[in-house]
Amino acid sequence: MSNLQFESSVSELIRLDGPLSMGSGSALPRWQRKAIEGKERGLALSPSSLRKTPSKGLRRTPSRKGSERSPRKTPGRKTSKSPGKDTTKQNGGGGDRFIPNRALMNIARSHFKVTQENAATSERGDAENSSTYNVDLQERLNDNRDAKILTFKQRAPKAQEGYSNNLKVLYSSSKSTGPKKGPSRFIPQSADRILDAPDLRDDFYLNLMDWSSKNIVAIALDNAVYLWNANSGEIDHLFQLESVGDYISSLAWLKDSDVIAVGNSLGQVLLWDIVKHKCLRCMEGHPTRVASLGWNAYILSSGARSGGVHHHDVRIADHLVAANDVHSQEVCGLAWSPDGKYLASGGNDNVLNVWDSSRALAGSEPLFSLTQHQAAVKAISWCPWQPNLLASGGGTADRTIRFWNTQTGLCVKTTDAKSQVSSILWSRAYKELVTGHGYAQNQLTIWKFTTMERICDLKGHTNRVLTMCLSPDETTVVSAAADETLRFWNCFAHEKTKKSSTTTKSKDPVKSFITRTIR
Repeated sequence: MSNLQFESSVSELIRLDGPLSMGSGSALPRWQRKAIEGKERGLALSPSSLRKTPSKGLRRTPSRKGSERSPRKTPGRKTSKSPGKDTTKQNGGGGDRFIPNRALMNIARSHFKVTQENAATSERGDAENSSTYNVDLQERLNDNRDAKILTFKQRAPKAQEGYSNNLKVLYSSSKSTGPKKGPSRFIPQSADRILDAPDLRDDFYLNLMDWSSKNIVAIALDNAVYLWNANSGEIDHLFQLESVGDYISSLAWLKDSDVIAVGNSLGQVLLWDIVKHKCLRCMEGHPTRVASLGWNAYILSSGARSGGVHHHDVRIADHLVAANDVHSQEVCGLAWSPDGKYLASGGNDNVLNVWDSSRALAGSEPLFSLTQHQAAVKAISWCPWQPNLLASGGGTADRTIRFWNTQTGLCVKTTDAKSQVSSILWSRAYKELVTGHGYAQNQLTIWKFTTMERICDLKGHTNRVLTMCLSPDETTVVSAAADETLRFWNCFAHEKTKKSSTTTKSKDPVKSFITRTIR
């Protein structure tokens, strides 16, 4: 009997197409035991749900509304797409740092705040707590939508007006878009000619040289006037004052003529014909020396040490037609605009006055009395292509170049020249300026208009530059300095002039450095 039972049990074990029957003493599978335990607790769990690993993240109460669903992903669940799994491996091998998921962080942070605030009201009904939780959680998520990892509680203070960051060059492009530095053409750094001028008075307030439209340079040496013909190189002695101690204080050519006006220390204004070597007229009226002169057609304006400006009509016998006494000290700068509509005067009282022609010839007050300069205003020059623009330069205590709009009286630009400014000239061809300076370099400086970029410095004088003049063709500048020399600088040579000069030199070479003595 026992043998039959053994054979039947063996046959059941080796049969594969039937269910395996377990004995009464055998252990139940794990999923059956879990199912039995779940039924005892009143939870009907399926085998598939028991096989899944429960989430380790924060749990939330499910909403009773069908339209609101909880997020499928929880902060603690690790999936194949989670950045933490890959970055953890990379960190072990020296990779990038771990960056958490922003959306998951916002949900966890919002859940924490909601549960913390609702802890005091947890004794209310489940329905009320559930709806309150969902509303609060939604508001927290909306508030955290624009949240950042690092935020400032207060905004950074605003910069003051006009503040410029000194480190902005670090963020600029490597290619410069501004104007190119340095001269765009060749400018000789040495003078073409040097003329000796013995007994030239070292007086900043005087105007002792002028260049006529007929290419003749007039220079005052103490009590005498000499003429140098730039075409032929001849020197002519015009006249000399007879009284001992008297001296020439100013010179000015009448445009397109052979007549020159000469002011002296006696307060007289003389008109001389250089062809006839004859004094045409002597006009008196100033009690002190005449330091500046300016022509406007047949009207000659003169400024004296007394601070007065007189206007002479050289066509009539009673020459004095008007007088302006607005300066408290010597008038050292005087210039009419190219169109003859404005007159500018600068004085040792640091004042620059501007009249229109009607006010000046009527003896009225000036249109503008400009007091921005801190030293004597001798350097005065009108822009030849913009008649309403006036340039002025200050003395040792000022050292600035200022540009004025004579229609409004406003200073449109200021440039620090670093030294005393004695004279200003304009170049039409290159839209540039050249200025004469004193201590410490005693140089001529060429500037680019309107940026006022320093193009170059012309050095050679051993003492301060007193005055400058421009040639009739506007290519050469002559400077008279306290070292008793006149130097001619080829600053604004045109291209055609350069070609012709090189051709002439190749045929008939001459010395580039010529020294002449005016005696």
